[in-house]
Amino acid sequence: MGDIYLATDELLGRDVAVKVLADRYAADEGIRERFKREALAAARLSGEPGAITIFDVGEWEGRPFIVMEYLNGGSLEDRLRRDGAQPPGRALEWLEQAAVALDAAHRHGVVHRDVKPANLLLNDRDEVTVADFGIASSAGMDSLTLTGTVLGTAGYLSPEQAQGERSTPASDLYALAVVAYELLSGERPFERESTTAEAAAHVNAPVPSIAERCENLPHELDRVFQRALAKDPSRRNPSAREFVAELRDALLQSAGTTQAFVPTRERHSPARVILPIALLLLAGGIGAAVAAIVSTSGSSTSQVVTRTVTGPSGTTTVHQTVTHQTTSAAKPPPPPPPAAVTGGGHSLNDQGYSRIQAGDYAGAVPLLQSAVQKLRGLGPSDPYEAFANYNLGYALYRLGRCSEAIPYLQRADQFEPQRHEPGQILKRAERC
Repeated sequence: MGDIYLATDELLGRDVAVKVLADRYAADEGIRERFKREALAAARLSGEPGAITIFDVGEWEGRPFIVMEYLNGGSLEDRLRRDGAQPPGRALEWLEQAAVALDAAHRHGVVHRDVKPANLLLNDRDEVTVADFGIASSAGMDSLTLTGTVLGTAGYLSPEQAQGERSTPASDLYALAVVAYELLSGERPFERESTTAEAAAHVNAPVPSIAERCENLPHELDRVFQRALAKDPSRRNPSAREFVAELRDALLQSAGTTQAFVPTRERHSPARVILPIALLLLAGGIGAAVAAIVSTSGSSTSQVVTRTVTGPSGTTTVHQTVTHQTTSAAKPPPPPPPAAVTGGGHSLNDQGYSRIQAGDYAGAVPLLQSAVQKLRGLGPSDPYEAFANYNLGYALYRLGRCSEAIPYLQRADQFEPQRHEPGQILKRAERC
């Protein structure tokens, strides 16, 4: 539709991208209007987080042009072609950035209609910007497309677009879910040999399990994609950010790491409290976490743990008395000598967990090895020992070091048998 040039703004001394309507289309009034509409739609969003900035619009020798910011980091399509599937932490960051921009566009009445990796550009800080509203529809502007016209890219077409129906924000959310599936697995959910077959699959084929395609991805993701890729637009997430939040929650549940649980018998609200401790501290959600040793006899230790949690449901104070034998559970083989890291076991576990979320499993291992050593012997009185063992086992499993991962996953499963995540990853580690 257009030619794009890298140019220099001589007045401000900055690089810019200039998109000019291709000469062969300049005589077509309908295409000229669509191009101008792109400029108006993009300008409406200019300044919103994650949306490309428009500096100028105009016409040169009968050809409309748009001057926009230049992004030198390539696109997500480039990354997928070069590296394939991305680490979950990195994929979630990119998806969140795209989601913010798309939700802003929808608030302004703009539907992108061509969300795909090639239109998700990266800046020099590796952050995503949504570009190319070339076939966007915008509220308040006359539509230039007729019912029955298919616009978009076949691999990312929503079922309603593939059938020539009108696009809505739900269509963009569907396309973003396809992008998410591809970032996490390295392939599109309905990938086929021809574009026609792929478009038809969006309409008729069931959503394939991402966990069955990729053994390193959890089954918890399947229900998220079942909703986001629903054939009926009304069944999809109401916003792009909610979709990404559900992805993040599914990965957190599968990892089962660094989370605080209010015991069932002590709950004062039906809402489930499953929040990372580090995030609660940052948000001011945990007022205090105090553990006091009240008695010690031989190898037995009794402990009263008091937690005060303040959140949307009000304030809950939990008192729990636990007794454990420090020698009752079999210890896993000693981990390899840890790297030179400092901090207490709880802090080291949180640091390791952050590395896992960022996809840096190799960087997480030495932190978690030290955490396991420092937390050894606490047993049921402190859930962090279970968390650290699970995190270490999970990181080793993701690195392909399955035999090393097994004893830590076994210990995590022993401490928290009510949690299904350690057992799930343990079974996978035993098979690899």
